[in-house]
Amino acid sequence: MQNKSERYIPLIVTVGQVVIFPYYIVWLKEVSFSYTLFAWLFATFSFAAAWGYRFFQSRGEKPRSLIASVYVAMGVVYIVVGYWKLPIEYLPYVALMTQIILGFLQGYFRAWHTKQRSYHVHAINHYLIVGVIMIGLSFMKVVSPSIFLTVFGTILCMCGMWEVVRGFDFKMMK
Repeated sequence: MQNKSERYIPLIVTVGQVVIFPYYIVWLKEVSFSYTLFAWLFATFSFAAAWGYRFFQSRGEKPRSLIASVYVAMGVVYIVVGYWKLPIEYLPYVALMTQIILGFLQGYFRAWHTKQRSYHVHAINHYLIVGVIMIGLSFMKVVSPSIFLTVFGTILCMCGMWEVVRGFDFKMMK
């Protein structure tokens, strides 16, 4: 693996998604007023992820074409979730749209990631890094899940921008 962004960015995204997941679940639990709605929103996420995975597979082998957009879109979703201050009656509808968008994007990313050369190395490193980070986070006092969601969204946006810049530089060198 000679390309550092190919080596590190998908690992940052996968580790970040797992680390941020408990905070996202706390947010989702707050916006869904019952277990039934929570389960339905979670099911929506899973169906949307399957749709994103299948969408990537149906596009064929164009792996780099949309991944920067996927990073930025996921980042924007996390940032928006972190900042949302909506009336309580709109939250389930907003959460439903968020679940669909985020599930689709994560399914697309997962399908793309499995096609990368670095996937098998990332699969091992992912578990080790997540374990270390989760132990570290257990010692932090959580003020608000929205802070972590916003920070992770910003990191994803930066990864997407880096991919765009890297792709632009690559084309200019030819």
